[in-house]
Amino acid sequence: METKLHNFLKSNLLNKYLLDETSIEETKEVEHFISFYPEAASAYEKLQDNLEIIAKAGAVDVPNDILANILESLDEKNDTKVIQLVQKRKTPWYSIAASAAAVLFAATSFMLYQKNQNLNEENNVVIEEIFDLRSDIENNNTKLDELSRELLKLNNPDSKKYVINGNERAKNLKTVAYINPVEKTSMIDVITLPQLPEEQYYEIWAELQDRMVNLGILDESDRKLKQIPYMEDALALSIKIGTKGNNTNENDTEVAEISLKEKD
Repeated sequence: METKLHNFLKSNLLNKYLLDETSIEETKEVEHFISFYPEAASAYEKLQDNLEIIAKAGAVDVPNDILANILESLDEKNDTKVIQLVQKRKTPWYSIAASAAAVLFAATSFMLYQKNQNLNEENNVVIEEIFDLRSDIENNNTKLDELSRELLKLNNPDSKKYVINGNERAKNLKTVAYINPVEKTSMIDVITLPQLPEEQYYEIWAELQDRMVNLGILDESDRKLKQIPYMEDALALSIKIGTKGNNTNENDTEVAEISLKEKD
């Protein structure tokens, strides 16, 4: 039974279930494991937490009124009006009336022409909005694919999660690191970074057996998962405050640190 549970957790069924892509049979299987196996239920909760983290990369929303305007415009009917002219026998007494009718016909024709022009312009606007909407949908689908790929990385059973909290110098600092020693990938998610003076910045370091390696700068304005270099045999991760204009220095003020050996 342990082998069956292990195979289930290694499969992609939980990810598919979370994204509502499972068949009826797959759904029954997933819900069975979640109901009867605490390990499966815990893994499902982890998937939900990770999806919430990734969602901050957030997709661009389509304005709510665009689709309604498009549907409303498409429902409009451009009825063609047929004007039948009945040629009446002219008499000298009706010459003035015939002239008035001709003027009225010309005015009506001009009004219909103007109306058709306006309808054509509206149709062109609708077509442009449809193309814009299609472009937005394609962009959103692309972002959804990217989020799905990031979710798969985070939910990989080999990935380890490390929450890095600040010390007394930066109590509100919080970041989360995801490290996969099998695929040799490292990612970091910035949650909160206390504001620094303009000339200072945060940087993340990896502690090796014999040296410290700078992995890059952290910026709270970039609130999304960020790829950082993977360091083989790293003992710990630390966050330090550096100063612009100075060379990176491993002796910079340290504001957070976490051991990577705790979960081995």
